[in-house]
Amino acid sequence: MIRLSEETETLAKRIAGVQRVSVDTAVRDALEQLAKSRHIEIGATQPERRRMSIEEMLAVGDEIAAMPLLDTRSPYEIMDDLNTP
Repeated sequence: MIRLSEETETLAKRIAGVQRVSVDTAVRDALEQLAKSRHIEIGATQPERRRMSIEEMLAVGDEIAAMPLLDTRSPYEIMDDLNTP
Protein backbone atom coordinates (compact mmCIF):
# COMPACT_ATOMS: atom_id res chain seq x y z
CA MET A 1 0.00 0.00 0.00
CA ILE A 2 1.34 3.41 -0.93
CA ARG A 3 0.62 6.27 1.44
CA LEU A 4 -0.12 9.55 -0.27
CA SER A 5 -0.28 13.04 1.13
CA GLU A 6 -3.77 14.45 1.56
CA GLU A 7 -3.10 16.94 -1.26
CA THR A 8 -2.06 14.20 -3.68
CA GLU A 9 -5.03 12.02 -2.80
CA THR A 10 -7.42 14.95 -3.25
CA LEU A 11 -5.88 15.78 -6.63
CA ALA A 12 -6.15 12.15 -7.76
CA LYS A 13 -9.81 12.05 -6.74
CA ARG A 14 -10.55 15.29 -8.58
CA ILE A 15 -8.88 14.07 -11.77
CA ALA A 16 -10.67 10.71 -11.53
CA GLY A 17 -13.99 12.49 -11.04
CA VAL A 18 -13.51 14.73 -14.06
CA GLN A 19 -12.49 11.76 -16.22
CA ARG A 20 -15.25 9.58 -14.71
CA VAL A 21 -12.85 6.73 -13.96
CA SER A 22 -11.62 5.11 -10.76
CA VAL A 23 -8.79 6.76 -8.81
CA ASP A 24 -6.64 3.72 -9.60
CA THR A 25 -7.21 4.14 -13.34
CA ALA A 26 -6.58 7.89 -13.22
CA VAL A 27 -3.30 7.46 -11.34
CA ARG A 28 -2.13 4.59 -13.59
CA ASP A 29 -2.95 6.55 -16.75
CA ALA A 30 -1.15 9.64 -15.45
CA LEU A 31 1.95 7.65 -14.50
CA GLU A 32 2.03 5.85 -17.86
CA GLN A 33 1.65 9.16 -19.69
CA LEU A 34 4.45 10.73 -17.63
CA ALA A 35 6.76 7.78 -18.29
CA LYS A 36 5.99 7.93 -21.99
CA SER A 37 6.63 11.68 -22.21
CA ARG A 38 10.00 11.22 -20.48
CA HIS A 39 10.90 8.20 -22.61
CA ILE A 40 11.05 5.90 -19.58
CA GLU A 41 10.62 2.24 -20.55
CA ILE A 42 8.28 0.62 -18.02
CA GLY A 43 7.25 -2.40 -20.05
CA ALA A 44 3.92 -2.92 -21.72
CA THR A 45 1.07 -2.81 -19.23
CA GLN A 46 -1.54 -2.99 -21.95
CA PRO A 47 -1.00 -3.71 -25.61
CA GLU A 48 -1.35 -0.60 -27.72
CA ARG A 49 -4.49 -0.56 -29.80
CA ARG A 50 -4.03 -0.20 -33.51
CA ARG A 51 -6.67 0.86 -35.99
CA MET A 52 -7.27 -1.30 -39.02
CA SER A 53 -6.32 0.16 -42.35
CA ILE A 54 -8.89 0.44 -45.14
CA GLU A 55 -7.19 -2.43 -46.94
CA GLU A 56 -7.46 -4.64 -43.85
CA MET A 57 -11.16 -3.77 -43.44
CA LEU A 58 -11.84 -4.56 -47.09
CA ALA A 59 -9.98 -7.87 -46.72
CA VAL A 60 -12.24 -8.82 -43.79
CA GLY A 61 -15.28 -7.91 -45.90
CA ASP A 62 -14.00 -10.04 -48.78
CA GLU A 63 -13.44 -12.93 -46.40
CA ILE A 64 -17.00 -12.70 -45.10
CA ALA A 65 -18.45 -12.34 -48.60
CA ALA A 66 -16.63 -15.51 -49.66
CA MET A 67 -18.35 -17.57 -46.95
CA PRO A 68 -21.12 -19.89 -48.10
CA LEU A 69 -24.73 -18.77 -47.67
CA LEU A 70 -26.30 -21.28 -45.28
CA ASP A 71 -29.86 -19.96 -45.32
CA THR A 72 -31.36 -18.70 -48.57
CA ARG A 73 -34.48 -17.24 -46.97
CA SER A 74 -34.94 -13.49 -46.80
CA PRO A 75 -34.24 -11.73 -43.50
CA TYR A 76 -38.00 -11.17 -43.10
CA GLU A 77 -38.74 -14.88 -43.43
CA ILE A 78 -36.07 -15.71 -40.87
CA MET A 79 -37.47 -13.10 -38.45
CA ASP A 80 -40.98 -14.51 -38.93
CA ASP A 81 -39.72 -17.96 -37.98
CA LEU A 82 -37.91 -16.60 -34.93
CA ASN A 83 -41.00 -14.70 -33.74
CA THR A 84 -43.38 -17.63 -34.20
CA PRO A 85 -44.29 -19.25 -30.88
